Amino acid sequence: MDAIEAARAVVEEHHPDARAAFLGGSVLTGRRTAMSDLDIVVLLHGSPAPYRASLRHGEWPVEMFVHTETTWHAFVEREVRNRRSPLLWMCADGLLLFDADGVGTHLAAEASKLTAAGPPTVSAEEIDDCRYAITDLLDDLAGSTDQSERLFIATELVRRTGELALAVGGSWNGGGKWLARRLETTAPGLSMRLHDGLREVLEGRIESLVVAVDEVLEQVGGRLWVGYKRGGTP
Repeated sequence: MDAIEAARAVVEEHHPDARAAFLGGSVLTGRRTAMSDLDIVVLLHGSPAPYRASLRHGEWPVEMFVHTETTWHAFVEREVRNRRSPLLWMCADGLLLFDADGVGTHLAAEASKLTAAGPPTVSAEEIDDCRYAITDLLDDLAGSTDQSERLFIATELVRRTGELALAVGGSWNGGGKWLARRLETTAPGLSMRLHDGLREVLEGRIESLVVAVDEVLEQVGGRLWVGYKRGGTP
């Protein structure tokens, strides 16, 4: 059973009265792998939405994201504020499997508009928070002689530096493979430099990774430690 046929069968089995459904994710693209799952967004009139469930349908692993129109908007609004919205992208780039009453077409158009508009601008305070956290990690990396410590320090440095580069470039954020994919277009070459830098850290050399991280930091004012201050929550 192919991906589209399987996705339609999943919706029919679990929510035969659904208003609309989308199939999104890598399974529809050239990046599909043997481990790709079916990411399915389902729109209902009401209960039991909202919920998320992982299941299997025949040979297919399935991630199902079930919403009402109201909860879809609420979740998207919250995710957009965080500059990362898998739900939005599944509907913007995904395949509309069926649309019983027009809600799917409406949400697909809204999702496309929002993704094209880009994420909210990152505040100066958020940038400084990133600069401080990365500076602290760079100091930890320089001071550590323990290879186990260096592994986790460097891995966190790579992730945070990638996220900062996306913020500087005005791009949507992403996690895991989506962080790498967003960097491909926002900061070409950076992902490979971070990869090579991490590999060298594991071989006992930190210089290449430090240079790559510092170049990203320089775009927002460089390292920040002395003078950084944040108020606490009572």
